[in-house]
Amino acid sequence: MSTGHVLLGLLSRGQRHGYELKREHDERFPAARPLAFGQVYTTLERLHRQGLVEPVAVHRVDGPDRTVYEVTDTGRTEIHAWLRNIETPAPHVSNPLSTKVTIALLVGDAAAAADYLRRQRRAHLERMRYYTRVKTDGGSSLHEVLAADYALSHLDADLSWMETASQRVHALEKEIGT
Repeated sequence: MSTGHVLLGLLSRGQRHGYELKREHDERFPAARPLAFGQVYTTLERLHRQGLVEPVAVHRVDGPDRTVYEVTDTGRTEIHAWLRNIETPAPHVSNPLSTKVTIALLVGDAAAAADYLRRQRRAHLERMRYYTRVKTDGGSSLHEVLAADYALSHLDADLSWMETASQRVHALEKEIGT
């Protein structure tokens, strides 16, 4: 996902300076990696050069000057075009869980692979409990609940894979007699 498109989307609700955009991003996308301030300002400069945003004012608020930006008509057209495009499912999946199990098996240690899967399962279940608390906490925002739902779905898929992998590793252990 493009940081530029995210900032355009946040700016579509009204004028903001970089600090506000960073804060709003981190609040609205609590499960995402927080944006670095430098990334926000670099992206705003790029969007300005592309004619997608315009600086409209400079405010001084307890510190350095803060440039306030707004989305241009070209920027609004761009964000709507981006929203119409589907995200193509990735042709390659990077899965550190599968990689570790495979490497454990390659070095000839099915027991280590099985142990890793058990420990990883416990870690996933603990993380799922955290996201379940987020979902059921009456004070959670819609953004936090949506992020928790998404994370829980992914963690559940990982658990399903771990169960299948554990069965395969167990069958291999029986086959090779470890």
